[in-house]
Order: sequence, then structure tokens, then C-alpha cells
Amino acid sequence: MSIKYTKDHEWIKLTSDNKALVGISNHAQEALGDITFVEMPKIGDEISQGDVFGVVESVKVASDLYMPVDAKVLNINSELESAPELINKDALAAWIIEIELTNPSQFDSLLSEADYQKEIAE
Repeated sequence: MSIKYTKDHEWIKLTSDNKALVGISNHAQEALGDITFVEMPKIGDEISQGDVFGVVESVKVASDLYMPVDAKVLNINSELESAPELINKDALAAWIIEIELTNPSQFDSLLSEADYQKEIAE
């Protein structure tokens, strides 16, 4: 499974040809602190790369979530509605939305794990 990152601290993991899961990085959840609420888009929403698709709120701050690629929302992680702290427990397992990529070539331009680690080290 291929996983990429954005400079805005989202991760995207391909699950099949044009489908992927999206969540926030471990770095982001650590910076946010205890997550108390996740606002998610509606299933069927079509969202462009870079547009806001939701919000993660913590005891400290609310942070917008940015779509890593052009996509259609196929599913939301409804577990997060009652247990948003799952993101704090394992940010890479607690996906926020499942998407269908409408422009799959955009995936290749995102940051690799190594590039993302360099980005957050700066």
C-alpha cells in the first residue's frame, strides 16, 4: 500500500486503483493534543485538491483538513463521531474519509514519507 503526505499534514493511502483513505499525520495529532471533535464532509461530496473537507478540533485549537487530491467522498469514519480520540491513539489507523480519486495522477506529486519527515523537521 502506497502512502503519501501533504504539507498540511494529511496522509492518503491508496487501497485500490482509484480509492484511498485520508487522515491526519501523527505529527498533526501530536501538535493538536487531545482531539475532541471531527467534522467530516457528506458522502457523495466532490472536493478539489487543496479545498477544506472538514475540521479537527482539540482542546487547544480547531484545524482545517485539506483534500490531498481531487476526489469524491465515498465514506466517512463514523466511529470518529463518538470517539474522535481514536486519532490520538493511532493517527495512521484512524482514517477520516474514504475517497475515489478523480485525478489519480495528483497522488504522485504528494510527499513521500521521507520528504514529509524532512518537511516537519524544518
